[in-house]
Amino acid sequence: MLITNGVVATELGLVGWRKSSASNPSGNCVEVAELPDGQIAVRNSRYPDGPALVYTRAEIAAFLTGVRNGEFDDLG
Repeated sequence: MLITNGVVATELGLVGWRKSSASNPSGNCVEVAELPDGQIAVRNSRYPDGPALVYTRAEIAAFLTGVRNGEFDDLG
């Protein structure tokens, strides 16, 4: 299956979705899952059957580095 951004999350099969332990208790969370080919899918927990964005490991690593460096602190 060709996986592209905006794929319906349920079409990704049985992947292990997980979210941060610091997530909002009302369920408004971002969830991530590793795909069989090593890519990372991201979805909104409020819409588990909705679209998922798919990123390479390098893209996720770059984003996490930015988070750790405080580059997105103005969004929180």
